[in-house]
Amino acid sequence: MDARAWDERYAASDLVWSREPNQFVAAELADLPPGRAVDLAAGEGRNAIWLAERGWSATAVDFSQVALDKGARLAGDLSLAGDVTWVRADATTWQPPAPVDLVVVAYLQVPAEDRRRAVRGAVTMLRPGGTLLLVAHDSTNLAEGTGGPQDPAVLMTADDVLGDLEGMDVEVLRAERVAREVATQDPHGGAESRTAWDCLVRLVRVA
Repeated sequence: MDARAWDERYAASDLVWSREPNQFVAAELADLPPGRAVDLAAGEGRNAIWLAERGWSATAVDFSQVALDKGARLAGDLSLAGDVTWVRADATTWQPPAPVDLVVVAYLQVPAEDRRRAVRGAVTMLRPGGTLLLVAHDSTNLAEGTGGPQDPAVLMTADDVLGDLEGMDVEVLRAERVAREVATQDPHGGAESRTAWDCLVRLVRVA
């Protein structure tokens, strides 16, 4: 899916994603001391905004200008207009002007070659001691979970991501499949909870 297609998707609704941060981003990063952060493939910037609310200087990067504009308006509504920088760019190749303390990559949906370029680029953005957190739709979600992309080419496992980073000097803190409960409508108009499977990788750049 190209930038124009994502522009159309973001233009078609108020918010494609929730106003709240991804649950794993919030759980993993709540205790990190604020610094400089990049939200890579940020969409409407929900994670960047959440970081800014906690004192981070955040940069949201996405190739959809429509998504970035929506995020900027939301940040303005929350009096955070000066705390998030919005950058239209390719998440697989963009680099910040200086090293950062944190990179978040949440649900980047690209083929394996592009994913490898993006995650290796994310590590190079980090200062030594900086954190990378990646959350994505796990490959097993296609058969065992609910929702998410139906194209196996854009799904991944934690092991895939670690393979992408072969040869890089990192300390892996977590690399596993994680469950995410999703509320759905049942056939009788009620609500039920189903499990979606994500992969989560958290690591620190050593050098």
